[in-house]
Amino acid sequence: MSNKKSSSTTNDKVFSYKDSGVDVQAGDDFVDWIHSEEKSTKKEDLPHQGSVIEGVGGFASLFRLNTKNYAKPCLVTCTDGVGTKVKLAADFDLYAGIGQDLVAMCVNDLLCTGGDPLLFLDYLAVGKLDLEQAKKILTSIRKACRESDLALVGGETAEMPGIYKVPEFDCAGFAVGIVDEDRRLGAHLVRDSDVLVGISSSGFHSNGYSLLRKVFAEEIQNQDLKLVQELMVPTKLYVSIIKQIKEKFSIHALAHITGGGMENVPRVIPKDLVAKISPWEFPSLFQEVQRRTALTTKEMMNTLNCGVGMVVVLPNSEAHELIRFLEIKGEKAFKLGAVSLRTPQDTEDWVYVN
Repeated sequence: MSNKKSSSTTNDKVFSYKDSGVDVQAGDDFVDWIHSEEKSTKKEDLPHQGSVIEGVGGFASLFRLNTKNYAKPCLVTCTDGVGTKVKLAADFDLYAGIGQDLVAMCVNDLLCTGGDPLLFLDYLAVGKLDLEQAKKILTSIRKACRESDLALVGGETAEMPGIYKVPEFDCAGFAVGIVDEDRRLGAHLVRDSDVLVGISSSGFHSNGYSLLRKVFAEEIQNQDLKLVQELMVPTKLYVSIIKQIKEKFSIHALAHITGGGMENVPRVIPKDLVAKISPWEFPSLFQEVQRRTALTTKEMMNTLNCGVGMVVVLPNSEAHELIRFLEIKGEKAFKLGAVSLRTPQDTEDWVYVN
């Protein structure tokens, strides 16, 4: 090998990893904080913690799977993100709910299989690691995991200078659950005359924010905090209520209403059947979006959740009692429509019934 110095080392200045924009010490401080938070939390307050053999800090996490209540145990896996809602969070320093958004986007999908939540991992990417920002996001994730019966077993924090500008960030989540193969929910259970019951959303959840930021661009530019806080209401976690209704009702399928709105319903309807859905009164902020965009009602229903975050498919004979039960539990719920045999005229994924 030549002893000649390369041109990159001819200058007296030596560049460290930190000089390039990656602060390893800040990353270590963040990991230390995570460990201190784990120690300060009672084990019994962490769902499934007793089954975690090795969690945060190792190269991988180990989980002792308890299958005694599952005759044919199947693992359920899903991943998702928060989309461009992170832009508003960063611009307005509103991180308290963004972790719940992340957990909810994953675990609500997991519920649609009939599965029970087990584990969660997160990925956080930033331009420069700001400990306070990262702590707020992770605190929100941890809180949502506890509310969702998820053990937070690991994650990754990536400092990526040149990719994200401060305080920009992105995040992704990964959830694992378990379901008995013979008790899974889905299109294979759905029958002609089944009814669709909608459970209300908490707001826009985590979808449509590229549109919303344009629709409300003036208010956002003028720092209208009241509106921004409405836009930032975190995605509802449906774990508790879905667990309760699964125990009491013959649920056939669940559809998490995310991007594409009601287009998510056909994902749990057999090809020989079709969902027929009637419009409902949208919450006021959704109505304002429709007014400003001039989207038709069906276009709105195929774009945003319009006030419905989860759709339950079940036998007609149980629909009324389900709605009554949900209302007693403090949920707003109503009949959206029904499932019927598909005819040659039913060419769309779902039928809009005015």
